[in-house]
Amino acid sequence: MNDDMDDVLAEVGPRLRRIRKEKGATLAGLSETTGISVSTLSRLESGLRKPSLELLLPIARAYQVPLDELVGAPAVRDPRVRAEPIVRGGRTHWPLTRQPGGLQAYKVLEPQRKDEPDLRTHEGYEWLYVMSGRLRLLLGEHDVILGPGEAAEFDTRVPHWFGSTGEGPVEFLSLFGPQGERMHVRARPKQGK
Repeated sequence: MNDDMDDVLAEVGPRLRRIRKEKGATLAGLSETTGISVSTLSRLESGLRKPSLELLLPIARAYQVPLDELVGAPAVRDPRVRAEPIVRGGRTHWPLTRQPGGLQAYKVLEPQRKDEPDLRTHEGYEWLYVMSGRLRLLLGEHDVILGPGEAAEFDTRVPHWFGSTGEGPVEFLSLFGPQGERMHVRARPKQGK
């Protein structure tokens, strides 16, 4: 068992004692409600007995508290991503991933403008999905316009550029994998399947 688990288990006994006292309960009264012997409850509170689900569930029911409260489970962190936008070259990027390295996801807003394409190459693999507007993608010899709901994926070692068509702003999602990760997305099922 790791040290973190040992620390969590060591805190259960004192927490059980504190909750019992806050509820104004006695060991004898709790024993009567749960069917757990007074000596077992006392050993749980003093840390001489390791807590188990068979012991903690009836105690949680008796106190009408969630099991998490008895074991001191960490609070679930807010799942929302609250990234600050990054403006680079007039393009606004909202990072949607937090961990460094690996696959990176961004929501991107490209303003309406007519830039002169500057094709580049670098290691990695990119996937683009247009949410609104129209995105121009130059990839090797291809010059493609992507509309809402369309996606493209490509090896970034191929000379490429993407940006506004000049007709209006474009909002898109960009997923980039520096190690050449590929996205596997099928927009429509194959005919006959």
